[in-house]
Amino acid sequence: MATECGTERIAGCQFNLSVMSDDFVDVILGSLDAVDMSKVWRDTDDVTTCVRGRVEHVFDVVKAVYLHAAKTGKHVEMSGTFSIGCPGDSSGDTYMDASAERMNEPAVADIQQKAGCKFALYPMNTTSYMDVIYEQIDLSKARGVEVSPSHYSTRLDGEVNDIFNAIEEAFTKVQEVVSHTTTTFTISANSPSSKK
Repeated sequence: MATECGTERIAGCQFNLSVMSDDFVDVILGSLDAVDMSKVWRDTDDVTTCVRGRVEHVFDVVKAVYLHAAKTGKHVEMSGTFSIGCPGDSSGDTYMDASAERMNEPAVADIQQKAGCKFALYPMNTTSYMDVIYEQIDLSKARGVEVSPSHYSTRLDGEVNDIFNAIEEAFTKVQEVVSHTTTTFTISANSPSSKK
């Protein structure tokens, strides 16, 4: 694993998919099965699913899993953490495919699904972290999503594809200049609760 910043480093995401429906097992397992995970390492246990690989492949997989679940029309929520450059991370348990081709993008690009998402960006081990965060939040406003402040996070509303693209772009730009970067997120679609 390279120690310098860039996209050729191991990234990962650990996420939990929750479906508020009696058939949650079928929706969760069906969503995981529908996604091509050939370019990431994956481990699913009784708490979370973890995927590791190149940044673009990790985001491709996580977004696709969520979209396959949300398109069922059920109330679906996903919470997770993207990370790159963690000093305690080992170089094992990953697959760094050389090709940048996203395996799931063609299948999910046209899925229309509105959602709300709260995310927080954490540039680690830098004294100018607030400047880095503010720069990315400002850029989010031009990414096709509605951006609003929220306690301890930033809220994004819009199409799921646009939301994940905004988070990925912010994460990618920060990790290019800050070696250890994490992003936490919670995204919800088809919720019976109104936005407040």
